[in-house]
Amino acid sequence: MPETTTEPEVSKKRSLKSSIESFAWTILVVLVIRQFFVQAYNIPTGSMEDTLLPGDFLLVAKFIYGFEIPYTNIRFLDFYKPHRGEIVVFPYPVTMRKDFVKRCVALPGDTVEIINKQLYINGKPVDEPYVVHKDPRVYPPLYRPKDPAAIEEYTRAWLARKFMHEPRVRDNFGPVVVPEGTIFVMGDNRDYSLDSRFWGPVPLKLVKGKPVIIYFSWNPDPPLREFWKKIRWSRLFRIVWSS
Repeated sequence: MPETTTEPEVSKKRSLKSSIESFAWTILVVLVIRQFFVQAYNIPTGSMEDTLLPGDFLLVAKFIYGFEIPYTNIRFLDFYKPHRGEIVVFPYPVTMRKDFVKRCVALPGDTVEIINKQLYINGKPVDEPYVVHKDPRVYPPLYRPKDPAAIEEYTRAWLARKFMHEPRVRDNFGPVVVPEGTIFVMGDNRDYSLDSRFWGPVPLKLVKGKPVIIYFSWNPDPPLREFWKKIRWSRLFRIVWSS
């Protein structure tokens, strides 16, 4: 006699199929949200102190600067561009292997200069209440270009990343003009930030998104047995404000 499938077996197969389809759709939705809308990000270093701390976990809004087709440089609906003072997330332009979070301080066409730690944009000092300086030392300038030829030579060296290991550009830098299609970024912890002063501007096409909220914060210093002290309760669900 031919084998027959009982009703409970049929019901079980339908239930299994339904569960697999539900799981597959859930994974697909999560991947789409992560790719186009929101992504979690962990602050690994202190370059943005005290705005963002090591151990802060952020939700980054990726849709703000448009949508990118995966594995391409093609973007659409990218009407909104970073503004001065906004915090942005982007892959480290030198290696593209990890994400950085910094503050956009200058836009395409802006003239950037730093004199004794003070930032100047287009010849005017910038008020930056979020910036901290934790090193009292002030490095003298590598050299201060004055005439157009010297400024052009300085800019070429900067764009070629000749200042990657030059500490003197930390406190005295420029002037340089930010190239079209790029932005100039710096960390709020100015004395301990590897940023555009050293490795150049960030192409706008690399900007992934903007942090919007700290959903969790973990202090690595207390011992694990004091678990309750490791959580920075006051930082949970804190909005990340840009200037």
